[in-house]
Amino acid sequence: MHLSTPGSRPRILHVSQPVDGGVARVVTDLARAQLAAGAEVAVACPASGGLATAAGDLGAGVRDWQATRSPGPRLAREVRSLRRIVRDVRPDVVHAHSAKAGLAVRLAVRGRVPTVFQPHAWSFEAAGGATGLLALNWERLGARWASRMICVSEAERQTGQRSGIRGRWSVIPNGIDLAGYHPVPADTVRAGIPLLTRIGPAAPLVVCVGRLCRQKGQDVLLEAWHEVTRRVPGARLVLVGDGPDARSLRARAPASVLFAGAVTDAAPWYQAADLVVLPSRWEGMALAPLEAMACGRPVVLTDVDGARESLPPGQGPRCLVPPDRPKALAGAVAGLLLDPPLRASLGRQARRYATTTHDVRRTAAAVADVYRDLIGTWPTGRGTGVDHTECRESIHT
Repeated sequence: MHLSTPGSRPRILHVSQPVDGGVARVVTDLARAQLAAGAEVAVACPASGGLATAAGDLGAGVRDWQATRSPGPRLAREVRSLRRIVRDVRPDVVHAHSAKAGLAVRLAVRGRVPTVFQPHAWSFEAAGGATGLLALNWERLGARWASRMICVSEAERQTGQRSGIRGRWSVIPNGIDLAGYHPVPADTVRAGIPLLTRIGPAAPLVVCVGRLCRQKGQDVLLEAWHEVTRRVPGARLVLVGDGPDARSLRARAPASVLFAGAVTDAAPWYQAADLVVLPSRWEGMALAPLEAMACGRPVVLTDVDGARESLPPGQGPRCLVPPDRPKALAGAVAGLLLDPPLRASLGRQARRYATTTHDVRRTAAAVADVYRDLIGTWPTGRGTGVDHTECRESIHT
């Protein structure tokens, strides 16, 4: 155990290469809770994008870490830069988020400071062939420089352990800020979104929120959509988000598919939907389904890591389909669009489950328990609004 100076405010350094999407929201939520509890918080990330701005607005120290999304020729420079940031901040804990930060942090720190690595989905699942094998071998090696690995689902932990990654694990499910997500009648919300006013308040509407990229599987959803519209004439699909696959997806999308682009607040899109779909090829535990469920909307997910644990017990048979299976996805989506009473029931169950199981305050309190275990102390402030004794993380060695 690394002990911080008695009576001092613990210093936390979060490191993230993603500056938008789910990872950035997780970092922002943790920074907010930790600042409220009385810790000193710094965030190292690329200056472009929303994370640096959000962290600065909270009062965290922001360090510009110019890192690319993938390993490459600049890695040595990125590691040196991060080493300088660590020397300057002098953190009690370094918390690395996602694969690139996990790589650079562990190379820069090498266990000299308590290090938490949170993969937010394993990098070796994203790549095949030699690249995937290289990523897996690194994770096996790099685990020795992680004081704790935090997985956002038990399935993510099991994937890592089955793959030969050895270390001390904590399973802490993702949480969301429930204040921002609540049920609203769909027709009321649609009337306020210009893109939706032209489709009419009664049109069956499916919404998919996520970065437009291979991981999120919007290409599979478009392939399934032809069968959905055959069975549910008049149905509309909205893809919310932007990303590297935007152009190719637009080129192949029929007229019944609309593109909303990147948005700062996805809540109105969940609230406007009859059904929210996320056909990912891999995840740790995606935030979009949790946000949709908090808005009282049923979801259809692919059965990847974290999906089954996101859903209320008993919803799996109706709401989970295998990844990369457009026919199964079309069947689940069309079946729910044709059954409004079932959708309403699933939405009510989803809302209750999200609010009782995936409150971000519980997540923040469980992460604070990890820090306390590593450095021997944590502020007694009640910034999270949740007693730490209410939060239970699964710890595996």
